[in-house]
Amino acid sequence: MAYPTIDAPYGLKPINLIGGQVFAGSTRQLPIQYNYGTNIFYGDFVVLSRGFITRAAVTTGTGSNQVTGVFLGCTYTNPLTKQKQFSQYWPASTLAGDATAYVVDDPDTVFKAVVCSATTAVASGAIAIIGTNLSMVNNASVASSLNTGNSANAVLAPTATPATSILPVRCVGVVTDTAVAQSATGSSSAASIALTGSGLGSAIPIGTNVSYLASNGQII
Repeated sequence: MAYPTIDAPYGLKPINLIGGQVFAGSTRQLPIQYNYGTNIFYGDFVVLSRGFITRAAVTTGTGSNQVTGVFLGCTYTNPLTKQKQFSQYWPASTLAGDATAYVVDDPDTVFKAVVCSATTAVASGAIAIIGTNLSMVNNASVASSLNTGNSANAVLAPTATPATSILPVRCVGVVTDTAVAQSATGSSSAASIALTGSGLGSAIPIGTNVSYLASNGQII
């Protein structure tokens, strides 16, 4: 089976609501301050500061400002064309007094995100992370974001099984469509299994789920 390749993080993308409810695209409209000097990309965390939406540099905690939600684009009057513009991201220092951010703030929203080991280095997560709280990777200045309008933030690949309550996101599932498949020869001794073979293109992260093909053709 061919699996889709994830080449870069894309922030937080809403897919549904807890309990299998449908995400209908509902957002709250909140103002962006005139000439606000930081890019805000689709999928970025945002907070309210004195009534205006600002980008939140969330990694391991929320700090003094609690996260308001996730940014899903904005509208503003283009200062050059004088026309209303619908944008995937907020361009820093835009001289618009009517800028409005579209923010997902429903606490039941379930988001999809890419796991990275550092900055934009795509990694993976095993099912052991389900139910745990995780850190975020805050990638504020990535050139590709200016082309796509999408955030470059990611979920930080855990080196252990984190559980601290201050971490900003909780894993409720893993995306099986992007599972990684490798071939190797396995041999077992007592309770341990050793994997060897040139098919292993890279080291297997701690906690990775390993399955094998049984003699009856079933995957164990």
